[in-house]
Amino acid sequence: MKSFLYLPFLLIYSCQSFDQPAKTIVFKGEKMKGLSFVAPHVPIDSSNIVPVVNIGAQWISLMPYGFVGEDKPDFHYVSAKDTLRKNHQWWGESPEGVTECIKLAHQKNVKVMLKPHMWVARGTFTGDFGFKNEADWQIFEKGYRNYILEFAELAQKQNVEMFCMATEMKRSVNERKDFWNNLIADIKKVYKGKLTYAENWDCFKDVPFWNKMDFIGIDGYFPLSDEKTPKTEELIEEWNSHKKSITNYAGKMQIPILFTEFGYRSCDYSAEKPWESNFTLPDNEIAQANAYEAFFKTIWDEPYFAGAFIWKWFPIKMNDHRHKDTFTPQDKLAEKLLKRGFKGEFSSK
Repeated sequence: MKSFLYLPFLLIYSCQSFDQPAKTIVFKGEKMKGLSFVAPHVPIDSSNIVPVVNIGAQWISLMPYGFVGEDKPDFHYVSAKDTLRKNHQWWGESPEGVTECIKLAHQKNVKVMLKPHMWVARGTFTGDFGFKNEADWQIFEKGYRNYILEFAELAQKQNVEMFCMATEMKRSVNERKDFWNNLIADIKKVYKGKLTYAENWDCFKDVPFWNKMDFIGIDGYFPLSDEKTPKTEELIEEWNSHKKSITNYAGKMQIPILFTEFGYRSCDYSAEKPWESNFTLPDNEIAQANAYEAFFKTIWDEPYFAGAFIWKWFPIKMNDHRHKDTFTPQDKLAEKLLKRGFKGEFSSK
C-alpha cells in the first residue's frame, strides 16, 4: 500500500523538478557593441573607422564572402594565392583587404569578429543548401574547408578577437556532423581566439556542436509585430516572449548568447519579418527606431547576453545607400537611438 501512495508523490516531484528554470549563466566580459561592417569595394583608411567609434561601437564584424552555385558543389572565393579573381570581388573581401581593415580597426581600439559568409547563387537560403549525393558534398566541403581555414589562419596572424566559422547552414550542420566536428578541430589548431557559429533565430536550438563554441551565435531576426508602426511597448511585450525561450536555452547550455547579427529596416512593417529585404515598402524611420529601443529595453541587459552586431554599416557612404539598403541605421533616427543604447541610456539593471 505504501508503494502505491509513494508513486504519485514521485511523479509530482519529478514534474516539478523538470519545470524548474535552468541555472543562470553570466557573461563576465564587456558587452559587445558591434556593427556588421560591409566590405568596402575600394581601399579605406582610418577615417572610415571614426564613425564606428563615434556611435559607441567597440566591435565590427568583417564578412569576406565565398560563393557557390545553386545545386553546384564548386566553392569559390578570393584566396591570397589567387591573383586572377582579385578584380572580380570587392577589395574588402580579399585577404589583403580584410587584413587592412583589421589593422585599421585595431588602430582605433575597435575589436574584430571575422565572419566569412557563404553566398548561394540566386539568393538561395544557405540553411536549405545541400546535395543528394556524397560526391557533391565532398567537393563542396573540400572547398569550404580551405576557405574557412585560410581566414582562420589570417585571424590568428592578425590577433582577431573572435572568429565566426559559418552562418545559417542548418541543413549542412545537421546532416554532415562529422565534417563540422572535424572542421572545428582543425580551426582550433590554427586559431586560438574565441569561436562561434551564427544560426538563424528559428533553429538555433538544433545546432549539435554548441558545446564546442564560446558563444551561442544567433542571427536575431525574431518576428515582433505585424503593425505598420508598432509602438515600443508592444514590441517589448513580444520581445519578452522570445526572451523567455532564449534565457532558458542559455541556462540549459551554460553558454553566453551573442547576436552575431540582427537589425530592422527603416520601412513599414519592419518588425513583422525582420529578415526580409523588401524595397517596395514606404520609408518609416520610426518603426526601425522603435524596434531598436525595444531591443535595448529587454534582452540587452540580460546577464547571459554577450552583445550584438547590428546589420549593417557602410564604411563608405554612397549617395543612394539610404534607399538602396533600408537595413542601415546610418543618417536615420535609429543611428541616434543606437548611440544612446550603446551608452546604456535604456538600461533597466
